[in-house]
Amino acid sequence: MKRHAAISLLFLLLPFFAVPQPARARDVEADRIVAVVNSEAITLFELRSRLAMVERQLRSQNVQLPPRDVLEKQLLERMILDRAQMQFANENGLQVADSEVDASLGRIAERNHMTMAEFRKALERDGIGWSKFREEIRQEITIARLRDREVNNRLTVSDNEIDGYLENAARMGGNGDLVQVAHIIVRVPEKATAAQIEQSRRRAEQAVEKLKAGDEFGSVAATFSDAPDGLAGGVMEARPLERLPSLYADAVRNLNPGETSTILRSPAGFHIVRLVSRQGNVTQMQALKQTHARHILIKVNELLSDSEARQHALMLKERLDNGADFAELARLHSTDLSAAKGGDLGWLYQGDTVPEFERAMDALKIGEISAPVRSPFGWHLIQVEERRTADAAKDRQRVIARQAISERKADEAYQDWLRQLRDRIYVEYRLEEK
Repeated sequence: MKRHAAISLLFLLLPFFAVPQPARARDVEADRIVAVVNSEAITLFELRSRLAMVERQLRSQNVQLPPRDVLEKQLLERMILDRAQMQFANENGLQVADSEVDASLGRIAERNHMTMAEFRKALERDGIGWSKFREEIRQEITIARLRDREVNNRLTVSDNEIDGYLENAARMGGNGDLVQVAHIIVRVPEKATAAQIEQSRRRAEQAVEKLKAGDEFGSVAATFSDAPDGLAGGVMEARPLERLPSLYADAVRNLNPGETSTILRSPAGFHIVRLVSRQGNVTQMQALKQTHARHILIKVNELLSDSEARQHALMLKERLDNGADFAELARLHSTDLSAAKGGDLGWLYQGDTVPEFERAMDALKIGEISAPVRSPFGWHLIQVEERRTADAAKDRQRVIARQAISERKADEAYQDWLRQLRDRIYVEYRLEEK
């Protein structure tokens, strides 16, 4: 199973439930439609509920809140894009099972040092409905899986690109900078007119003016950025410099922490990048994480539908939970070549499996058996037996290089895919209507 770089799930709304919020008196307003995306409506209630979540999140990060009407409009654009992605996922049969949502919620509760019951009460104490939160998590998982399928898994990396990456790493002595950047994207439509391009440029210039005037980057990102992480302050996950999109890597290479680039242009639009932090001399090629895992695979084919395969996997999971032998069930039921070995996949390096499989595997404790996990191959039950780190031999270095290049390309490709998707949908705005 071949893997391209994948985004990790970004449950950006997790910190807000711990932030106490003052009650605010507000005139009661009847619910109404604020936007129509293709044939689906977004209501004022949905918008205001999501707005409360985003405001809590920004407060938890000590980000100065933009004016409420500005934040509301930015959030509506994000919701339109999310709705378009969910529609695309549904049209293409991409669904997330309840068991997968439950497993993700369990991991979130564990990371917050709570039981599921405690986590649920904490959310509800802060006015966040459990059912609503479950659907937010389901949407996050769906969009991450959609990105994997439509973008990450379709990226190609040539041998020449790998050779160049390795030569560059050798010149740097195998070391590179670990950087964290924040960014703002002002998107340009795919077939933009000169007037539309100029309008986007002016918007980017307005963002720069706000930054020069001393406004916080997070607040400016929440006000101006069209990127999915804009409402979270635009901060990207820390990564080696060479894994940033080329446009960003070139821009921040000579910046000091706290400095901001000029306006950058890409096919997706206009970008502003700030270097948040830099850690030098980070080894990229010394060690690799390895996982010894086994699995049971129920393939989807013309004889077995997706729902039937999932039900079969659920039945096997129940038997395993009741003490059945994993290896025996793998030999009897798995439709993978590993079945003869009791489902044993041996030692897997990072990048050896598809993103959906690797994310689920990495989240497991040693000995734990996953809920059914969907991948392009079918439904898996996964068990981790051991973990270790190992030195990277030359062939593994090429795997790392391929993964790094894919990750660098993935952000650019995803932004381009989102732009194309946004241009294809029908949107009717009604927010200003009273």
